[in-house]
Amino acid sequence: MTDPDRRLEQTIMRLLEQRADTSSICPSDAARAAYEGDDDGWRNLMEPARRAAWRLVAAGEVEVTRSGQPVEESEARGPVRIRRARR
Repeated sequence: MTDPDRRLEQTIMRLLEQRADTSSICPSDAARAAYEGDDDGWRNLMEPARRAAWRLVAAGEVEVTRSGQPVEESEARGPVRIRRARR
């Protein structure tokens, strides 16, 4: 795993820790927070942010949801959200 990949995972977890337990974030929130520039270059981090979310799903840390329901990676189409895993 590369340093930018790890940074995106850490960013996702940090953003979730800053919100209520029942809150979620958009992958774009993580992309924007991890991007170090002032322009719209954060858009290039969108796919890496989604991949980071799926790695965190595999680790049992988060869930990826669509319309408030957890989805599998193969089912995830369109806008998704990331929330802490329900334990």
